[in-house]
Amino acid sequence: MPNQSRPKVKKSRALGIALTPKAVKYFESRPYPPGEHGRGRKQNSDYKVRLLEKQRLRAQYDISERQMARAYDRAKKAEGKTGEALVVELERRLDALVLRSGIARTIYQARQMVVHGHIEVNGGKVDKPSFRVRPDDVVMVRERSREKVPFQVAREGGYDTDGETPRYLQVNLKALAFRLDRDPNRKEIPVICDEQLVVEYYAR
Repeated sequence: MPNQSRPKVKKSRALGIALTPKAVKYFESRPYPPGEHGRGRKQNSDYKVRLLEKQRLRAQYDISERQMARAYDRAKKAEGKTGEALVVELERRLDALVLRSGIARTIYQARQMVVHGHIEVNGGKVDKPSFRVRPDDVVMVRERSREKVPFQVAREGGYDTDGETPRYLQVNLKALAFRLDRDPNRKEIPVICDEQLVVEYYAR
């Protein structure tokens, strides 16, 4: 059985961010890109810097290029700074909020929980990770799924990280439920990204 975490670790090192808790220890011991020339000195063009930042943001939400481009198009129409609106747009995805709530350990697990029909929003099953949660929406694990092992672990705080629950969420882990109180502010969203570089990548 191959080590399934290995591609995530390689990706983490290539992008310069730890994408999973397991990748953190690998990343700390080898904080340079993978491969024979990982430690070599590299010339970075403006385009490459912007591309890397876009890929970093994409990877943290585990979305396709098409989904990213659509989110950018919506962010352009929003009030305020496009970059901040883009990150807020991505943060309102159902899978992202399942992760932030502590119900899932990684974005990959959160996506799987949604796709497999374990999550409901306002009492109705939702199996699309890209579903955009709105303020006052109540999200919870469906009754029939609550005794599954991952949700038992979540209920006991097993996926809780050292970081605090974001202020835009009201979470009740014992009930395996949370509510989005309001739209997030960019500074509250725990993603590593210079979103202005992402805007410049798409605006080129």
